[in-house]
Amino acid sequence: MSTTRDAYLQKLKAKMDQWNAEIDKLEARARGVDAEARLQYQQRLQDLRAKQADLRDKVSQVQEAGEGAWDDLRAGLEHSQQALSGAIEAAISRFK
Repeated sequence: MSTTRDAYLQKLKAKMDQWNAEIDKLEARARGVDAEARLQYQQRLQDLRAKQADLRDKVSQVQEAGEGAWDDLRAGLEHSQQALSGAIEAAISRFK
C-alpha cells in the first residue's frame, strides 16, 4: 500500500473513531428522553450506523484494492465520509 494511501486511511480511521464517539453520545442521550423523542433518536441512529457501516466497507475495499484502483475508490470513500459527517452534524444539531 502506498504511503499516501496509508496516511489517508490512518487519518480517516481517526476521524471514524471521533464519529463513533459522537454517535455513542447520541445513543446515551437517547436513553434519557421520553418515548416519542427516543423513537426519533433511534431512527437517526439507525441511519448513522448504516452510513458508518458503508464507510467501513469502503475502507476495506480500499485496503484490499491494488494501487490502480485507489484513485477510483477514493471518490466513493470521500462521498461516504461526507454523508456520514453531514448526518452526524444534523443529528447533533437536531437533538441539542
